[in-house]
Amino acid sequence: MAKKYTATYILANGERKTVQGDAGDNLLELAHQHGIPLEGACECALACSTCHVIVRENWFNKLSEATEKEEDLLDFAFGLTSTSRLGCQIVLGPDTDGIVVELPKATRNMMVDKDA
Repeated sequence: MAKKYTATYILANGERKTVQGDAGDNLLELAHQHGIPLEGACECALACSTCHVIVRENWFNKLSEATEKEEDLLDFAFGLTSTSRLGCQIVLGPDTDGIVVELPKATRNMMVDKDA
């Protein structure tokens, strides 16, 4: 049986939800599999910032560096912090096992919120 990896999501209301997934699952897909309300308007196409998550600081430096494209998209994220990343770009595996991320209080969908 393949090893499962865990991720904990802190929801906007403060509730913590810890789930398991397989190596290679990204945090956006994993959230959708477990009913966690993380929007993903572009469906992992790296074309929006609606899957913005705030990575707990002790985990942030363990992640691979964000690409320039991801950084550009994060500029549009609501509630951007120094440890913000896109959930679709964080992949489960040995280095991310146990990761903790917080969902922002709101999202900004550039396709819908063009004037925001």
